[in-house]
Amino acid sequence: MPLPVRRRPSPGLEPPPAAGRHMWARRRTADIYCLSGACENDPAHVLVGAGGYKWTAAYFSDVPQAPPDGILKLSVLSRADSDPAKVDLGVGAYRDDHGKPWVLPVVREAEARLAADPAFNHEYLGVGGLPALTDAAQLLILGSDSPAIAQRRVYTIQTISGTGANMVAAVFLNQFKRPADAAVYISKPTWGNHRSIFETAGHVVREYRYCNYDTLGLDIEGMLADLRNAPNGQIVVLHACAHNPTGIDPTESQWQQIADVMAERGHFPFFDCAYQGFATGDVDRDAYAIRLFVERGFELLVAESFAKNMGLYGERTGCLHAVCKSADVVPQVSSQLNRLSRATISTASAYGAKIAATVLQDPALYQQWLVSMLEMSRRIKTMRDALRDRLVALGTPGSWDHVSNQIGMFSFTGLSRTQVAALRDQYHLYMTDDGRISVAGLNSHNIDYVAKSIDDVVRNIK
Repeated sequence: MPLPVRRRPSPGLEPPPAAGRHMWARRRTADIYCLSGACENDPAHVLVGAGGYKWTAAYFSDVPQAPPDGILKLSVLSRADSDPAKVDLGVGAYRDDHGKPWVLPVVREAEARLAADPAFNHEYLGVGGLPALTDAAQLLILGSDSPAIAQRRVYTIQTISGTGANMVAAVFLNQFKRPADAAVYISKPTWGNHRSIFETAGHVVREYRYCNYDTLGLDIEGMLADLRNAPNGQIVVLHACAHNPTGIDPTESQWQQIADVMAERGHFPFFDCAYQGFATGDVDRDAYAIRLFVERGFELLVAESFAKNMGLYGERTGCLHAVCKSADVVPQVSSQLNRLSRATISTASAYGAKIAATVLQDPALYQQWLVSMLEMSRRIKTMRDALRDRLVALGTPGSWDHVSNQIGMFSFTGLSRTQVAALRDQYHLYMTDDGRISVAGLNSHNIDYVAKSIDDVVRNIK
């Protein structure tokens, strides 16, 4: 709180040449005056000290309001809705058939082992993270037979889940990209945080076509054309599997076409991999695109998250992998990634890393984890088919095959913003404004209600 207004300056200081001369506050070295002479609670005041230095009363008065985050806003609205019919199809987290969070059995076992270990502690990790995790994560994402790993031209640093990996990569690329004016190309549409992350890191962000909004499938020709027409040497963000928000993935032959164009134009691939094993239940199949690009000789970065496939959402466990041309440059690359990590988070979180490392490095737990991921992916696939079948049975206008053809946690339904708003206001169904739903939010108890609600708004609202 400002001190009471005083009319006289401190001894030996000349009052500022202004009309009102209301004192704003007493300081040890000088009294502060308001030039306007108006009410001292006005944050727009220009203040001046006896020495003549001017500043505004509110240091942060020029900070603009940031646009709301769509996902966070949706979560707030959903939590505030107490209607028993409410269905939250916005949250990007796995739910069981009763709509409850599921802690994977292997995660519970790993936690029990850590708790029983007398050597367990909460000490800092090294700046690069937990080696038991980073080493195992390399093998998981690139394959145990990866020539890049064998040739020691890969460096992995632990991050604050996939978002942290994206941010470290974004800052690193902005400092060392070639050419220096390269832009970052993201798919249209993409995960809502991609643009914010790369723009915050200082990049110019552009888009390439991805979704065919008529068929709700992949616009492969548009994508290839945009990548081919982009200037040489651009940074291209690619979703390794289970594209967010559409659930539309390229086929293996389409990935080969994408790699051809990327090589032809000298583009740099940055893979975001948040769903390995969760998308299809097969960790190798879900890593196909990354391994293809490594096999083709690309240098690249890969952001990897263990939030979805291990259910470690709140533990923020992830990695960033840098695949280099040769082992000679790994020391430089690793030093810069470590420097960036040190400057932002000091060291990564230990608890989630120890859980994930325990699962990845124990053969029995690893196999059990694969079974759990297959179970999750199959349940989501079952819900996709169930929604499509019910909409077809209701005679809901339009084709709904895309719901089954897409993959992973999310489905791009094709519903309009007005239809999404009506579903929220009339039926208490929560999904993002672009019509993306989390299929994991569907279950045998709400599927009929959701299908009938969608049928109604499609018939009556454009």
